[in-house]
Amino acid sequence: VQLQASGGGLVQAGGSLRLSCAASGRTFSSYVMGWFRQAPGKEREFVAAIRRSDGYTVHADFVKGRFTISRDNAKNALYLQMNSLKPEDTAVYYCAARKFLSVTTSNSGYDYWGQGTQVTVSS
Repeated sequence: VQLQASGGGLVQAGGSLRLSCAASGRTFSSYVMGWFRQAPGKEREFVAAIRRSDGYTVHADFVKGRFTISRDNAKNALYLQMNSLKPEDTAVYYCAARKFLSVTTSNSGYDYWGQGTQVTVSS
């Protein structure tokens, strides 16, 4: 599976961005997809995940009510709508795919990773 993330950029605090992740290669329908982020000097952390088959989602507590993960199975695409952005949301955002149907928030549970897209939120 190849993953290509896009949509990052520079935005002011309180603004919005929509990240996209295009998946290609093996059948998209078998995977759980997720978003992670990594800020400078910090470990990569879980943001949100979605199961393709039933749309079940999990969001990290620090993004609940602000970020929403979604997918378009027909387009093999994953999205992250980010609203009410804060400076602490500044990070490189990665999309990832998991070969199993159970949803996990652990980095090690994902088998494929995209290259990342930079999100910078100014105060």
